[in-house]
Amino acid sequence: MSKDKKMALAAAEERRITTGEVRFEKREGQESGGSISGYAAMFNRETQIGSGPWGFIEVIEPGAFDDVLQDDVRALFNHDPNMVLARTKAGTLKLSSDNTGLRYEYETPNVSYAKDLEENIRLGNVSQSSFAFVVGEERWVWNEEDPSKDKRIISKFKSLRDVSPVTYPAYHDTTVSARSLELHEEARGANLKPQRTADDFDREIRMRQALMNF
Repeated sequence: MSKDKKMALAAAEERRITTGEVRFEKREGQESGGSISGYAAMFNRETQIGSGPWGFIEVIEPGAFDDVLQDDVRALFNHDPNMVLARTKAGTLKLSSDNTGLRYEYETPNVSYAKDLEENIRLGNVSQSSFAFVVGEERWVWNEEDPSKDKRIISKFKSLRDVSPVTYPAYHDTTVSARSLELHEEARGANLKPQRTADDFDREIRMRQALMNF
Protein backbone atom coordinates (compact mmCIF):
# COMPACT_ATOMS: atom_id res chain seq x y z
CA MET A 1 0.00 0.00 0.00
CA SER A 2 1.35 3.45 -0.88
CA LYS A 3 2.03 6.08 1.77
CA ASP A 4 -0.74 8.27 0.36
CA LYS A 5 -3.30 5.47 0.59
CA LYS A 6 -2.21 4.64 4.15
CA MET A 7 -2.74 8.25 5.13
CA ALA A 8 -6.12 8.30 3.38
CA LEU A 9 -7.25 5.15 5.17
CA ALA A 10 -6.03 6.43 8.53
CA ALA A 11 -8.04 9.64 8.06
CA ALA A 12 -11.37 7.79 7.97
CA GLU A 13 -13.33 7.44 11.20
CA GLU A 14 -14.51 3.88 11.71
CA ARG A 15 -16.55 1.89 14.20
CA ARG A 16 -16.30 -1.70 15.37
CA ILE A 17 -18.55 -3.96 17.43
CA THR A 18 -17.22 -6.49 19.93
CA THR A 19 -19.20 -9.39 21.33
CA GLY A 20 -17.39 -9.11 24.66
CA GLU A 21 -19.74 -9.03 27.61
CA VAL A 22 -20.97 -5.72 29.05
CA ARG A 23 -21.47 -6.06 32.79
CA PHE A 24 -23.45 -4.34 35.51
CA GLU A 25 -22.15 -4.37 39.08
CA LYS A 26 -24.29 -3.08 41.91
CA ARG A 27 -22.77 -0.54 44.29
CA GLU A 28 -22.05 -2.16 47.62
CA GLY A 29 -24.40 -0.99 50.36
CA GLN A 30 -26.74 0.85 47.98
CA GLU A 31 -30.17 -0.19 46.78
CA SER A 32 -29.82 1.35 43.29
CA GLY A 33 -27.12 2.40 40.87
CA GLY A 34 -23.92 0.67 39.93
CA SER A 35 -21.06 0.50 37.48
CA ILE A 36 -20.99 -0.58 33.86
CA SER A 37 -17.89 -2.17 32.37
CA GLY A 38 -16.97 -3.98 29.19
CA TYR A 39 -14.44 -4.40 26.42
CA ALA A 40 -14.79 -2.05 23.47
CA ALA A 41 -12.09 -3.94 21.50
CA MET A 42 -10.33 -7.30 21.70
CA PHE A 43 -6.67 -7.94 20.86
CA ASN A 44 -5.46 -10.64 18.48
CA ARG A 45 -8.98 -11.52 17.36
CA GLU A 46 -9.59 -11.92 13.63
CA THR A 47 -12.70 -10.04 12.54
CA GLN A 48 -14.15 -10.27 9.04
CA ILE A 49 -14.91 -6.80 7.68
CA GLY A 50 -17.37 -6.80 4.79
CA SER A 51 -17.62 -9.68 2.34
CA GLY A 52 -16.77 -10.65 -1.20
CA PRO A 53 -13.79 -9.20 -3.09
CA TRP A 54 -13.89 -5.94 -1.10
CA GLY A 55 -13.91 -7.63 2.31
CA PHE A 56 -10.88 -8.14 4.55
CA ILE A 57 -9.83 -9.52 7.94
CA GLU A 58 -8.82 -7.14 10.69
CA VAL A 59 -6.64 -7.75 13.75
CA ILE A 60 -5.79 -5.30 16.54
CA GLU A 61 -2.40 -5.80 18.14
CA PRO A 62 -1.76 -5.44 21.89
CA GLY A 63 -0.55 -1.94 22.69
CA ALA A 64 -2.48 -0.35 19.82
CA PHE A 65 -4.39 1.90 22.24
CA ASP A 66 -1.41 3.01 24.32
CA ASP A 67 -1.14 6.42 22.64
CA VAL A 68 -4.85 7.28 22.89
CA LEU A 69 -5.79 6.30 26.44
CA GLN A 70 -5.40 9.95 27.47
CA ASP A 71 -7.69 11.23 24.69
CA ASP A 72 -10.86 13.11 25.62
CA VAL A 73 -13.16 10.11 25.12
CA ARG A 74 -16.90 9.88 25.72
CA ALA A 75 -18.99 6.88 26.62
CA LEU A 76 -22.18 7.10 24.59
CA PHE A 77 -25.19 4.87 24.15
CA ASN A 78 -25.38 3.67 20.54
CA HIS A 79 -22.80 6.32 19.55
CA ASP A 80 -25.50 8.95 20.14
CA PRO A 81 -23.92 12.28 21.26
CA ASN A 82 -27.23 13.15 22.90
CA MET A 83 -26.84 10.19 25.27
CA VAL A 84 -23.58 10.87 27.09
CA LEU A 85 -22.86 8.35 29.84
CA ALA A 86 -19.37 9.39 30.94
CA ARG A 87 -16.24 11.24 29.81
CA THR A 88 -12.55 10.78 30.54
CA LYS A 89 -11.90 14.53 30.84
CA ALA A 90 -14.59 14.74 33.54
CA GLY A 91 -13.07 11.78 35.39
CA THR A 92 -16.26 9.76 35.01
CA LEU A 93 -14.96 7.31 32.37
CA LYS A 94 -12.05 4.96 33.04
CA LEU A 95 -10.15 3.38 30.16
CA SER A 96 -7.44 0.74 30.39
CA SER A 97 -5.60 -1.65 28.12
CA ASP A 98 -4.83 -5.16 29.34
CA ASN A 99 -4.01 -8.52 27.77
CA THR A 100 -7.59 -8.91 26.55
CA GLY A 101 -8.22 -5.54 24.93
CA LEU A 102 -9.56 -2.05 25.57
CA ARG A 103 -11.61 -2.01 28.77
CA TYR A 104 -13.95 0.77 29.86
CA GLU A 105 -15.85 1.43 33.07
CA TYR A 106 -18.18 4.12 34.37
CA GLU A 107 -20.63 4.74 37.20
CA THR A 108 -24.23 5.07 36.04
CA PRO A 109 -25.07 8.80 36.07
CA ASN A 110 -28.31 10.10 37.54
CA VAL A 111 -30.10 10.57 34.22
CA SER A 112 -33.09 8.59 32.99
CA TYR A 113 -31.62 7.10 29.81
CA ALA A 114 -28.51 5.91 31.68
CA LYS A 115 -30.67 4.21 34.32
CA ASP A 116 -32.76 2.58 31.60
CA LEU A 117 -29.59 1.34 29.90
CA GLU A 118 -28.27 -0.02 33.19
CA GLU A 119 -31.43 -2.08 33.62
CA ASN A 120 -31.26 -3.37 30.05
CA ILE A 121 -27.63 -4.40 30.56
CA ARG A 122 -28.55 -6.13 33.81
CA LEU A 123 -31.30 -8.04 32.00
CA GLY A 124 -29.02 -8.94 29.10
CA ASN A 125 -31.00 -6.94 26.53
CA VAL A 126 -27.89 -4.90 25.72
CA SER A 127 -24.74 -7.01 25.62
CA GLN A 128 -22.31 -5.61 23.04
CA SER A 129 -19.88 -2.72 22.84
CA SER A 130 -18.47 -0.56 20.08
CA PHE A 131 -15.81 2.10 19.66
CA ALA A 132 -15.17 4.91 17.18
CA PHE A 133 -11.57 5.47 16.10
CA VAL A 134 -9.04 6.66 13.55
CA VAL A 135 -6.11 4.36 12.69
CA GLY A 136 -2.55 5.61 13.08
CA GLU A 137 -0.33 2.72 11.96
CA GLU A 138 -1.25 -0.46 10.12
CA ARG A 139 0.13 -3.03 7.71
CA TRP A 140 -1.48 -5.34 5.18
CA VAL A 141 -0.94 -9.00 4.29
CA TRP A 142 -2.40 -9.70 0.87
CA ASN A 143 -4.12 -12.95 -0.09
CA GLU A 144 -3.97 -13.23 -3.87
CA GLU A 145 -6.22 -16.30 -3.99
CA ASP A 146 -9.03 -14.77 -1.91
CA PRO A 147 -9.08 -10.95 -1.60
CA SER A 148 -11.70 -11.18 1.16
CA LYS A 149 -8.96 -12.76 3.30
CA ASP A 150 -6.55 -9.84 2.96
CA LYS A 151 -5.44 -9.05 6.49
CA ARG A 152 -5.28 -5.56 7.99
CA ILE A 153 -3.15 -5.45 11.17
CA ILE A 154 -3.63 -2.33 13.29
CA SER A 155 -0.63 -1.54 15.49
CA LYS A 156 -1.47 2.03 16.56
CA PHE A 157 -4.59 4.16 16.79
CA LYS A 158 -4.37 7.86 16.01
CA SER A 159 -7.43 8.82 18.03
CA LEU A 160 -10.20 7.24 20.08
CA ARG A 161 -13.50 9.12 19.79
CA ASP A 162 -15.94 7.14 21.92
CA VAL A 163 -16.83 3.80 23.49
CA SER A 164 -20.45 2.73 23.41
CA PRO A 165 -22.71 -0.01 24.70
CA VAL A 166 -24.82 -0.80 21.63
CA THR A 167 -28.23 -2.35 21.03
CA TYR A 168 -28.21 -3.64 17.49
CA PRO A 169 -25.04 -3.49 15.37
CA ALA A 170 -25.18 -3.48 11.59
CA TYR A 171 -23.02 -6.64 11.68
CA HIS A 172 -22.94 -9.04 14.61
CA ASP A 173 -19.17 -8.79 14.95
CA THR A 174 -18.27 -5.46 13.42
CA THR A 175 -19.27 -2.42 11.45
CA VAL A 176 -17.10 -0.50 9.04
CA SER A 177 -17.53 2.60 6.94
CA ALA A 178 -18.04 2.04 3.22
CA ARG A 179 -15.11 4.40 2.63
CA SER A 180 -12.80 1.98 4.46
CA LEU A 181 -13.84 -0.86 2.16
CA GLU A 182 -13.31 1.34 -0.86
CA LEU A 183 -9.80 2.30 0.27
CA HIS A 184 -8.95 -1.35 0.87
CA GLU A 185 -9.97 -2.10 -2.70
CA GLU A 186 -7.78 0.74 -3.98
CA ALA A 187 -4.86 -0.38 -1.82
CA ARG A 188 -4.80 -3.81 -3.42
CA GLY A 189 -4.03 -2.21 -6.77
CA ALA A 190 -6.34 -4.71 -8.47
CA ASN A 191 -9.36 -4.39 -10.72
CA LEU A 192 -11.83 -6.29 -8.56
CA LYS A 193 -15.25 -7.32 -9.83
CA PRO A 194 -17.98 -6.37 -9.36
CA GLN A 195 -17.06 -2.70 -9.06
CA ARG A 196 -19.16 -0.57 -6.70
CA THR A 197 -20.28 2.92 -7.59
CA ALA A 198 -20.55 6.01 -5.38
CA ASP A 199 -24.32 5.40 -5.22
CA ASP A 200 -23.64 1.89 -3.89
CA PHE A 201 -21.53 3.30 -1.07
CA ASP A 202 -24.13 5.97 -0.28
CA ARG A 203 -26.87 3.33 -0.06
CA GLU A 204 -24.71 1.16 2.21
CA ILE A 205 -23.97 4.07 4.54
CA ARG A 206 -27.69 4.94 4.78
CA MET A 207 -28.57 1.30 5.43
CA ARG A 208 -25.99 0.98 8.22
CA GLN A 209 -27.07 4.23 9.82
CA ALA A 210 -30.67 3.02 9.78
CA LEU A 211 -29.66 -0.28 11.41
CA MET A 212 -27.62 1.48 14.07
CA ASN A 213 -30.62 3.67 14.90
CA PHE A 214 -33.15 0.81 14.78
